[in-house]
Amino acid sequence: MSRYAIGLDFGTNSVRALVVDVRTGEEVGTRVAPYGSGSAGVLLDARDPHLARQNPQDYLDGIEASVRGALEEAGSRDGFDARDVIGIGVDTTGSTPMPVDAGGRPLAFDPRFRDELNAQVWLWKDHTGYAEAAEITRKASELRGEYLAKCGGTYSSEWFWSKILHCLRVDPEVGEAAYTWVEIADWIPAVLSGTDDPAELRRSICAAGHKAMYAEAWGGYPDEEFLAALDERLVAIRRTLPDRAYNVSEPAGALTEEWAGRLGLRAGIPVAVGAFDAHLGAVGSGVSPGTLVKIIGTSTCDLMIAPMDRDLEDIPGLCGIVPESVLPRQYGLEAGQSAVGDIFNWFVGMLGSAERGHEELTAAAERLVPGESGLLALDWHNGNRTILVDQRLTGLVVGLTLATPPPEIYRALVEATAFGARIIMERYEAYGVKVNRIVNCGGISAKNPFIMQVYADVMGRPIQISRSPQTCALGAAVTGAVVAGPEWGGPSSFEEAMESMTGVQDTVFEPIPGNRAVYDRLFTLYRRLHDAFGVAGSRDDLADVMKTLLDIRDEARR
Repeated sequence: MSRYAIGLDFGTNSVRALVVDVRTGEEVGTRVAPYGSGSAGVLLDARDPHLARQNPQDYLDGIEASVRGALEEAGSRDGFDARDVIGIGVDTTGSTPMPVDAGGRPLAFDPRFRDELNAQVWLWKDHTGYAEAAEITRKASELRGEYLAKCGGTYSSEWFWSKILHCLRVDPEVGEAAYTWVEIADWIPAVLSGTDDPAELRRSICAAGHKAMYAEAWGGYPDEEFLAALDERLVAIRRTLPDRAYNVSEPAGALTEEWAGRLGLRAGIPVAVGAFDAHLGAVGSGVSPGTLVKIIGTSTCDLMIAPMDRDLEDIPGLCGIVPESVLPRQYGLEAGQSAVGDIFNWFVGMLGSAERGHEELTAAAERLVPGESGLLALDWHNGNRTILVDQRLTGLVVGLTLATPPPEIYRALVEATAFGARIIMERYEAYGVKVNRIVNCGGISAKNPFIMQVYADVMGRPIQISRSPQTCALGAAVTGAVVAGPEWGGPSSFEEAMESMTGVQDTVFEPIPGNRAVYDRLFTLYRRLHDAFGVAGSRDDLADVMKTLLDIRDEARR
């Protein structure tokens, strides 16, 4: 008899539900529910381009719409019965925290704050706290160097404490009304299981370890003395946080009668502890030691794991090395780029013509050979996440002439994101974490073979593509199956679940030697630009860069 798990994947613009057969990995039903608020689900402020918020009600509406839709699709198959769904897993963006009251209710649901942006969910790509992030970095370097060592040496404006501190500074009314702050990755499982009381909900090691300076080595979250040195008001928040966090092999609770009725599922089935989308995307891609999983979407996350029985060096620029943030008994190592798909969308949107959409630009860019454009770009349109951890860096295109057409710029932007990916891979390897295999997943990976070939050529490695087009949701479903376990007819371990439920496509993108040789030359120039603009104290003379690009262009055109 078949058994099924549901994965809920809360992205930047929508939530996806996926129903998966836990014994075969067959995806029998899916539905995407767009968020209804703001611009494509994101609440913006024209006065501040760093601001990005979301309405928590959109998440709740999205759960019901996506799960019911996915079950409806699954129900069209012979033999499917929603009563055979045995578990639910959840992934979300992050760090995406939200202020809540003492009962765990979002402040955004309080009539006083319904229209207040600072009371909403602070989306991962909200960078309003960049000054606070720099302050946290400075204070930690003075008082708690170990905190920084485990998160790459620099605290980011994308992360938990910088957002809270910024809110306290710019909106004391909201800041003081917040009893605590909760990551959406923790709030959704708590809501589904009726444990949204801050004293009862289970905080995930994924969110806490990578974004909130949590580690068992120093007793959990940062200590009160350190937080008081930043702002005394942070101490009250610290006192609401537990000393233990949980990994995704553990249940957050059981599905409530209310939510079971709303979704058409059995009450009491386990709901797994939540995690970030990229981390469960790695699970859905079948991650193993030596495998680099790149989750490529609006931004990227680059995930690796390593056994906890080996010693790892601290790696500068990473978003953390956290025990069990991806899988039990494995370190989770996270890196990433702050914008990839967002860069391509920005350029297409800037052209303002359907005639120059992604498909046409891709086709035209693909006809070019490496180096033919004479262009070189930096992929920092939304700052740099890894390895520089600086959200105030910006994009750049070098080599433009009056004859440069849009497809050449488009290709240069694609190449820039690939160069950024190579920087990350080389940082992993420089600190002893060898990359033996690359698996890409996410919408771009499945839909755009041109971009995947560029990545293979630039990184100099074969590129595999995850079998599932919705890998993060699949990874969430894997956690739902594992927490259900044999008691509910599920797998006995992650190894068993991943063997049954995950895989890669047959197509492999192999590096083309001639392309790789040109990209090695361009990457040398990219690295010089990267360091000159991004590394304080760099003294590189860049006077030859434009002329070298012209030389490479002329050789390519010949």
